Amino acid sequence: MNQKKTLRFYITLWIAKLSSFALKILRRNATYFPGKVALTLCPDFMGMLDKPKTIIGVTGTNGKTTTCNMINNILEQNGFDFINNKYGSNIDGGIATTLIQGVNFLGKSKKDLAVLEIDERSANKIFPYLTPTYLICTNLFRDSLMRNAHTEFISDILNTYIPKETIMIENADDIICSHIAEDNKKIYFSIDKLETDTKNSENITRDIRVCPKCLTELKYDYVRYHHIGKAYCPNCDYKCPENADYRITNIDFKNMQITVKSKNEEEIYDIVNNNIINIYNMLAVITVLKQLKLTAKQINDSFANIKIVETRYSEETYKNYKIVTQLAKGMNPIACSIAFNYTRKEPGNKAVIMILDDLHEEANGSENTAWHYDADYEFLNDESIKQIIIAGPRYLDSYIRLLMADINPEKIVHEKDLIDATSKLKLDGIEKIFILHDLYSIEETKQIKQKVKEIIDEKIPEEK
Repeated sequence: MNQKKTLRFYITLWIAKLSSFALKILRRNATYFPGKVALTLCPDFMGMLDKPKTIIGVTGTNGKTTTCNMINNILEQNGFDFINNKYGSNIDGGIATTLIQGVNFLGKSKKDLAVLEIDERSANKIFPYLTPTYLICTNLFRDSLMRNAHTEFISDILNTYIPKETIMIENADDIICSHIAEDNKKIYFSIDKLETDTKNSENITRDIRVCPKCLTELKYDYVRYHHIGKAYCPNCDYKCPENADYRITNIDFKNMQITVKSKNEEEIYDIVNNNIINIYNMLAVITVLKQLKLTAKQINDSFANIKIVETRYSEETYKNYKIVTQLAKGMNPIACSIAFNYTRKEPGNKAVIMILDDLHEEANGSENTAWHYDADYEFLNDESIKQIIIAGPRYLDSYIRLLMADINPEKIVHEKDLIDATSKLKLDGIEKIFILHDLYSIEETKQIKQKVKEIIDEKIPEEK
């Protein structure tokens, strides 16, 4: 509920609006600073702003940006007029900036719809002033010790601050995520058991091993990865939700389609990307857009025009070689494990180039290397992976971890300089080159990709 507007609010709003205008004239990023200024001048500023009638929020450890981008693209292609923080920050300053852009000089909302990516760690600074109509929780995993600590910490923040009026859209296959905001209205999404699911987890880490209610060890009907699957407590009623509202009943990887069942309907959608994480993201998108009354045809026609944003995933065929870039967040063991697993399961012989250091935080980076030992480097010990190149300031940490995963040292190139390391790429017998990179290594990834192309050019010269 909006608070009563004060003179300080109006002065703050005008200053923020003018600062945004000035930054745009200077061709500077105006996605965070105006909101930060507003919150500094008027801490309860967000509470006084008018909000769109419908607000879709997306939170969770992994997949927030991809999920939001898909929602934004589909809404745009179907003629919706809305605000979003697609190009901005997902913390309080960025959210405030987005809301400022969506109001006039009197603080009145100009739009009826908003799509907001919301950092789960910032819930205590955002939700007291903003009530999402729908809040998607993609998943909850351990993340960087510098950012999110552990899942119990994040779960407590979300449980404390998510408004009671918000309708939760939650991953029913994540026993942590699916129990967030227990008293809120829930809409669950899930993927039925797959042939690749196992009885026991292949991963080193699971972020929940015992029931939080009675401390009994959790059991699984099946495990998909880490703690994702169908978990239950054999001693009490704590378990993954049954009978999800939106279920993928079949994944046809050959034809790149999924079958989604909701109530008494079954609908076919084209897969945007074959990574299981992105299939979950697609299902979350379908679930929330169905609440906005979009049809399966409207959604699916838009899926056909969507590509995962290149900072997350890209692929290109260059002179018969497939070059794949994939985000593997440094200091996030789950994201790295998922990237490693995807790489090994892709068909064909591969070379892997890894730059996992958070170069954005290099000057103030953490000396804690424990995350390497939570990540499943063992997945890279695969016959199809013929060479592994690691580079960056902390390349020796990754090198030690690769050796501990019993990977043949003759397969490994380890050098600090990114280009020097990449220059050691061997293409003999290789069909695909995977570049696994950190979120803040986009420019470096482009340089590495260009170097890979130069090496391919040397092997396969241009025809005269």
